[in-house]
Amino acid sequence: MAALTPADAFVAPPPGEGPAGLGGRAPSEDDTLTLLFLCCHPALTPAAQIALTLRAVGGLTTAEIARAHLVEEATMAQRISRAKRAVRGAEFRRPEPEDRDRRLAAVLQVLYLIFNEGYTATAGPELHRTDLAREAIRLTRAVRRLLPHEGRVTGLLALMVLTEARTPARTGPDGELIPLDEQDRGLWDRTAIAEGTALAEEALAQGPAGDYQLQAAIAALHDEAGRAEDTDWPQILALYELLVHRTPDPAAALGRAVAVAMAHGPRAGLVEVDALAGASSGHYRLDAVRAHLLERAGELDAARAAYRSAADATLSEPEARYLRARADRLAP
Repeated sequence: MAALTPADAFVAPPPGEGPAGLGGRAPSEDDTLTLLFLCCHPALTPAAQIALTLRAVGGLTTAEIARAHLVEEATMAQRISRAKRAVRGAEFRRPEPEDRDRRLAAVLQVLYLIFNEGYTATAGPELHRTDLAREAIRLTRAVRRLLPHEGRVTGLLALMVLTEARTPARTGPDGELIPLDEQDRGLWDRTAIAEGTALAEEALAQGPAGDYQLQAAIAALHDEAGRAEDTDWPQILALYELLVHRTPDPAAALGRAVAVAMAHGPRAGLVEVDALAGASSGHYRLDAVRAHLLERAGELDAARAAYRSAADATLSEPEARYLRARADRLAP
């Protein structure tokens, strides 16, 4: 692996745009972190934790959060109000180390989910929500300053930075989605890749490799390949083996199936995809991966049908257009 000398536009909110709920005054970083841990109170559901974090810590308006979740503004306002009521009695102070450690997993999961929604929106006309992705990175940087030797935090920040580095190459001139293996890697942010890779190495040295550290290491291997064909798929597969051994996450299992296909051929990958059909049945990403592997295996009719099935199942307009275009390209 290869330095993020951060162009740290992510470290602080824009002037005058501090977290909501602090009486309009400019928040200190202590305030921000205290709010972040409060928003991830165990009394709240994950959906409420995300909404309250974006409103109280990120400073997004209720309307912006509602758009990100594809719900009516009134519905989101009610969700946020309920979340505020649920934590109203909680003391506004930095959590004690024991309580902080208990909540850290929830904090990191919320930041991970916010970033994922920003990087690839689950629904709507936009592929990338820059506001959400950057806010997740900003907040993760703040948590890392609080816990600089915590490998999970360092690993999550590395994963975000390495993933976001590819953003300039993810879409074409008309907003069309460009898959990883077809991207112009000269457009990737090399400064961010250097930082993210250094962070990934640091995270792996800070303790046992957890989910975020392993995902960051995988992202680093992708980013370090100058061409798609230079990607170290055997090493990526080895990391996925460790990841799926740690967690039953269907997304990790699907990533492993792709790595199997790239390391051992599309038919080997299809065997793995078929084995996931029960756990991930109906998810468009499973059909999308199956379609790609069928195309690589030369089964064009089946690939076309799988692309169309995936396009019909996704709520993301850019992804649906991309999948339909792939299907149309295989038409006889």
